[in-house]
Amino acid sequence: MVVQRLVFSPGLRRSTTALVLALLLGGCGMSDDEINDPLPRMSKEKAEEWARHWTESMARTAKAEIQPETDPEVPAASFTNCIGKNGESADDGRFSLNYGVRAKLPKAQHAEAVRAIRDTLKEKGFEIQGYRSDPSKDPANLVDARHPRDHQSVSAEDLNDELLVLIVTTPCLLPPGVEQKQL
Repeated sequence: MVVQRLVFSPGLRRSTTALVLALLLGGCGMSDDEINDPLPRMSKEKAEEWARHWTESMARTAKAEIQPETDPEVPAASFTNCIGKNGESADDGRFSLNYGVRAKLPKAQHAEAVRAIRDTLKEKGFEIQGYRSDPSKDPANLVDARHPRDHQSVSAEDLNDELLVLIVTTPCLLPPGVEQKQL
């Protein structure tokens, strides 16, 4: 299995690692009883469009401006194969998407922006997994959240004095028109 890694900052690596581990160890959020339940269906193109929508929404909430991709080695979208909590995998095209962008915002506005994102996510039914606004830490401002029904995860945090990083991670998705294999 090839795992692509977004390289933005040590803080992003921690958040990205936590999100990826949660998906890998959590078997895409399924218990043993749910392992063969139907997966949500979405094409990679639609998943990327959906994740882009979420990051744009978070940027609007933060009053930040998404920056264009400048490094072809670090794409916004990174697709990975789904691996269950017991290491199982299926050869049916299922995938997860990790989508991250940078958003420009002066450091003085980071705490307010991340708090606004957290509050909006709570209003939309997300469970806040972690939140911090502490200038003595790195990153100083961050929020990690997960939707209890749809299982997508989102994260926002300081990258440096002028950038936030916004991340969306999808649950395990199955492309349309593919028969789901049983595990």
